[in-house]
This record gives sequence, C-alpha cells and structure tokens, in this order.
Amino acid sequence: MKNQTEVSQFILLGLTDLQGLQPFLFLLFLMLYLISLLGNSIILFAVLTEAHLHTPMYFFLSNLSCLDICYATVTVPKMLAGFISGPQYISFSGCLTQLHFFHFTGSSEGVLLAVMAYDRYVAICNPLRYIVIMNKCTCLLLAAASWGTGFCHALMHTVMTSRLHFCGPNLVEHFFCDIKPLLKLACSSIHSTALNMTLLNVVTSCIALGSFFLTLLSYLYIISFLFFKVQSWQSRWKAFSTCASHLTVVALLYVPVIFNYMLASTGESSEREMSITLLYSVVTPVLNPLIYTLRNQEVKSALRKILCRKIIFQT
Repeated sequence: MKNQTEVSQFILLGLTDLQGLQPFLFLLFLMLYLISLLGNSIILFAVLTEAHLHTPMYFFLSNLSCLDICYATVTVPKMLAGFISGPQYISFSGCLTQLHFFHFTGSSEGVLLAVMAYDRYVAICNPLRYIVIMNKCTCLLLAAASWGTGFCHALMHTVMTSRLHFCGPNLVEHFFCDIKPLLKLACSSIHSTALNMTLLNVVTSCIALGSFFLTLLSYLYIISFLFFKVQSWQSRWKAFSTCASHLTVVALLYVPVIFNYMLASTGESSEREMSITLLYSVVTPVLNPLIYTLRNQEVKSALRKILCRKIIFQT
C-alpha cells in the first residue's frame, strides 16, 4: 500500500468554533462518555461473573458492550481534547487508523445486532432445540463472523482512502476522520473519489441493510409465531418484552446510519452529518447499557447480587 500523499497531517475542526459553547460541550460529552464506559463495563463484568448469565443471549450482549466501549473511545477522547485546546492535529496514519477502527466497530455492531435477532428467533420459535442450535461453537462462530465482517469492511475503506492523493487544504470539517470529509479534501481524479464514494454507498448499504433486513425477518417470524402458535397473552407479552430492548437498540443504530451513509453524498452539510454521527457514535453507546439493564430483570438481579456480595465482603 503506497502512500502518495503530500499532506502529512490533518486538522480536525471539531463540532463548533463558538468559544462560549466549548466548556458546556466538554462537560456534556465527558459525562456521556464516562456513563458509556461505566454502563458497558458493568454489563461486561456482570456477564463474566454471574454463572446464570452464561447463555448465548448474554454472550452476544457482552460483545455488544465491548464494541460500544471501543466505538465511543475511537472518537470521543479526540473530540474532548478539541473542546479544551481547539482544532486537533492528527497524522495521516493516525487519521487512517481512526477511520479504520470507527468503521470496524460500527460495522461489527450492525452485524452483531442481526445475530442477536437470530438468537431471539431461535429462543422463541424453537425453544426445545435452542441449546442444540445455539451451542458454544455456533455462538463463537457467529461472534467471530460479526467482528470479522466489520474488520474486512473497514480494511477495504482504509486501503481505498490511503490510495487517494491529498495536496491541501488539510482542514477536516468533522470531529474525527471519516470517509466523506476526507473525500472532500482529496486531490485525486474524480474517478478515484467517485469509486470511493460508490464503495461507501454500495458496500455499507449491503452490510447495514442486509443486517437490518435479517433483523426484521427474524422479528416477522417471531411475531407470526406468537400470534398463530402461542395462545396465552401472558406468554406473548413476556416474549415481546425480551425483544423490546433489542428492537430499540436496532432503531437507534440503523436509522441514523441509513440517513448518513445511504441517503447522502459528499456534498452534504458537515453540520448535519456531524449531528447524525453523534447519535450513533456517542449517544447510542450510552443508551444501550441503560436500555438493557432497565428493561432486563435478569441483568438487574445479577447486579443486585454483585452489589450485595460487595457490601457483605466489606462489612
């Protein structure tokens, strides 16, 4: 992979240049970031320490929490530094690294949500065969496929972006290195940038929409099964309640991603693009652990047990 760029570093302009807003935004996003780290770390700790949470559903949930921690960490620390010291310098290789891990964790999370929907389909529609179908080997393979798909998707974009020619300016109108802001700065031929944009739209659409449709298909089977095969309204409600958290997370991730990558072009407003990006890169990792802990009795019970053990041990 030969680097032909004349630009050795970029300058991230950040969310806003209004000095009066900087302290408020710093405190706001610092609080959101810390809540995200704490909430997702608690879920990871609970799943690892509580034996009754060693099931496929919570195995995938722990993977989701791990991805959320990485997802927020890729962008938020650099953004916070920008609120304190102004526009941030980032090297060309650092920019590509940030781009890679952002799309790696984001794509992996999208595929993982489809895997979690399949897990719910098997649990509700084939409960007697659930342990056989979702065995340890299958769970590991599905998790590895999620992470592997995200890695390959991100690597493709990283390689294609690294082949572009940048001769200045080097001002990135974003709070991190993403593909579309970098394409605006490229001095390469229009065919090269068009190829990058086409790959972004087509491949991202295939992964995001493919995962989204698989998720919807799983829930269509679940809804049909509940209405036609399950007679008890209590049983139906219990099944729906276990899926509600996952459906909320799916909506929080997929809706803004579709607007940002599939319904947009390089000419979109940077302010609009950054606002949408904040939803799934900063806000969603904060809400995911809250959604799963507040709506999930097993997780809340596990956290109470851990807290009680800690109090008893200290006394």
